[in-house]
Amino acid sequence: MLVDEQTRSAEWLAHGGLRPTRQRLALAGLLVGDGEDRHVTAEGLYDLADRSGEKVSLATVYNTLRAFCDVGLMTEVVVDGSKIYFDTRTDDHPHFFWEDSATLTDAPKEDLRFADLPAAPRRHRRSPASMW
Repeated sequence: MLVDEQTRSAEWLAHGGLRPTRQRLALAGLLVGDGEDRHVTAEGLYDLADRSGEKVSLATVYNTLRAFCDVGLMTEVVVDGSKIYFDTRTDDHPHFFWEDSATLTDAPKEDLRFADLPAAPRRHRRSPASMW
């Protein structure tokens, strides 16, 4: 059974308990309408909406992305302490950041390895929870 963009967007909003306003549906369609995960900046989503003919303000895009994060539909990824990306994939996973194109992509979680971690200071126990 094929799920169209509008149905997928409405179901995604319902999963987060959000009312399906015209603007939320439009932005959700751009984010999850094709079923693929996305990493976007607010400015990038605003530009995408504009190119697709959707009339939304940049403030609305920011507020909508924040609402999506607040209900767990998206996560916020801060890169280099200054650039914020919004990720439709909400599980815990690593990312690659490509500086030349300012793009964020998923890294293969199954290939991630932590090795040769430094020794903790003497007065602290070494445990994974205390290292993050």
